[in-house]
Amino acid sequence: MAWRKSPQTLIDRFERIIPLDPDIARRKMFGYPSAFTRGHLFVGLHQEDIVFRLGEKDRAALLKKPGARVFEPMPGRPMRDFVAVSPGAEFKDADLSFWAEKARAYAESLPAKAPRKKAKAPAKRG
Repeated sequence: MAWRKSPQTLIDRFERIIPLDPDIARRKMFGYPSAFTRGHLFVGLHQEDIVFRLGEKDRAALLKKPGARVFEPMPGRPMRDFVAVSPGAEFKDADLSFWAEKARAYAESLPAKAPRKKAKAPAKRG
């Protein structure tokens, strides 16, 4: 399955809604811009969607909004804590920033993940 790249307008929007904060790591996940705190993904892009990781109550509230749905990157494979938002006219940057802060708070409530060790390069044969 080939995923589409996110449009530059969505990438720019992602950059606007994620605060500049030393506790937030910005890196790519599966080729898409993503934001992490304490080792946990809390907001990321996937194709034309912004994806938020939320606690149960906030997830239920966001799912009531038009354009929001359970994140299912592959048909039949929903991701339990994640909501995908198609950021149309219903979602202003302030709305998306609000949900990004909710997602960050949820991720910060989870136990911190230990940083992954980089794999050692294979030994050179001589």
